[in-house]
Amino acid sequence: MSSAPPVLASRGRIWSEISLVLALSLGASAVYSIVSITNRLTRTEALSQQTATLNSSLSARPTFDLIYQVLGITFDLAPVALVAFLLWNAQKPRLSRLGIDFTRPLRDGMSGLALALVIGIPGIAVYLGGRALGVTVNVVPAALDQYWWTVPVLLLSALRAGITEEVIVIGYLYARLGDLGWGRWQIILSTAVLRGTYHLYQGIGAFIGNIAMGLLFGWLYTRYRRVLPLVIAHTLIDAAIFVGYGWAAATFPELLGSAPSK
Repeated sequence: MSSAPPVLASRGRIWSEISLVLALSLGASAVYSIVSITNRLTRTEALSQQTATLNSSLSARPTFDLIYQVLGITFDLAPVALVAFLLWNAQKPRLSRLGIDFTRPLRDGMSGLALALVIGIPGIAVYLGGRALGVTVNVVPAALDQYWWTVPVLLLSALRAGITEEVIVIGYLYARLGDLGWGRWQIILSTAVLRGTYHLYQGIGAFIGNIAMGLLFGWLYTRYRRVLPLVIAHTLIDAAIFVGYGWAAATFPELLGSAPSK
């Protein structure tokens, strides 16, 4: 009677917390992504003939489009603030349980850049291979009209993706699943599958490619315990894709093609 109830309650509370965090963030994205791929696979048109559009316009009026874009990015970061609050340390470094400190900015930046270069080209190859095999949809990374704020918003969108995915999927889940007694590879594999699942709306190729990315990021994190290089790498990759898509589609139309309606 002495210690069992508190242990069970603690584990139950952790699972409840994980469920709530994921329901407010990437867990919800995973559920929607499963529904989306099911919808796509049951259409008459082939998967390769379908399109997924990211960073689309939210209003025909430029000022309100900007307002909606900034609001969306801001509120999407709320779950990140939540996990920072949940795992905040009384002692410095405050966010060490999330693998975050700012003691080595230059080294983290260089590591992130190197990782982005290592992942970026194979990632493009996986996407093009998936398109060739017909298991990946035509992904349009940016469909915003050209305004003075278009590039800054796309960069903020890339930053949102990098922060949200790496802080929650790597920093937060590795900490909480570790609290539950999960082993290293159990955590790496499960979070990699989660990463792949919330990208399923882009097709089977994206699912496999993001699992591979999750395995690499997970292995690196368990070795070095630093999230910032992963955030930087992810942000740089998405920034290059979002901002460079227009030029790439115009330069290599035979590879990327034009964007049909979603």
